[in-house]
Amino acid sequence: MTMARTRNPLPRLMLHAFLIVLCFIMIFPVLWWFGASLKTMSELSLPTLFPEKAMWSNYSDGWKALSQYTFTHFYLNSFKLVITMTVLTTISSSLVAFSFARLNFPLKGFWFSMMMMTIMLPAQVTLIPQYSMFHQLDWINTYLPFIVPSALGSGIGGTFFVFLLVQFFRGLPRELDESAKIDGCSWWGIYFRIVLPLASPALVTVMIFSFLWGWEDYFGPLIYINSVELYTVPLALGMFVDTQSAMAWGQLLAMSLTSILPVFLLFFFAQRYFVEGIATTGLKG
Repeated sequence: MTMARTRNPLPRLMLHAFLIVLCFIMIFPVLWWFGASLKTMSELSLPTLFPEKAMWSNYSDGWKALSQYTFTHFYLNSFKLVITMTVLTTISSSLVAFSFARLNFPLKGFWFSMMMMTIMLPAQVTLIPQYSMFHQLDWINTYLPFIVPSALGSGIGGTFFVFLLVQFFRGLPRELDESAKIDGCSWWGIYFRIVLPLASPALVTVMIFSFLWGWEDYFGPLIYINSVELYTVPLALGMFVDTQSAMAWGQLLAMSLTSILPVFLLFFFAQRYFVEGIATTGLKG
């Protein structure tokens, strides 16, 4: 009788130790960030990770540091704008991608190539023409310069999202479309009942990155929004810096740390659906 060999646990322990050290190195900036947000001005120059006495008042004082509005107002503005952009971007990108991947129409390859060429255009190239157009439409100091392009598939990351979904839709077998047509299903039925359910991992990816890029966008709101009432969180942080005669770094770090919490929570709750979707994806023809 052959006896089972006892595995040497040393390589596994070394691997775990290496991963723990690597994890600590990666999260160290966030730990320093959190510790610095609890320090006084005099403690920020000290080489310590956490203060002797935590100044939790940095969070409450920073939340109300702006005289006219609290950060609650700016968070609501950001959520309303970014969630609207995310939903519209996901819908419009999936519709455009479905057309390119599953439908046949004149000059299909030409229009797809033209769309892909826009990826190579820096945002600075189209900034002045876009601003001039939005100004003529009287959309400046509104959210329309963000919402309308998102609804048309040309918002932040729109072309990349279309390309991502096109590649995913092309991986779905054509036999599904043919079977649905035999059962009397229209193209809209195929889109809603077959393609979208199977494309859940790609759609979740689009939603995550659309929310992330929209939430952290500072340049766009800076150009198109003039009223403090419509400011998003990134603009509010910039105004927080400008309005402080003596820079309160602890309050600034506290508010900037809270500004990334929605992104962390989104990844924390969405990663399970993303991984499960990738693991159970797609039928290959």
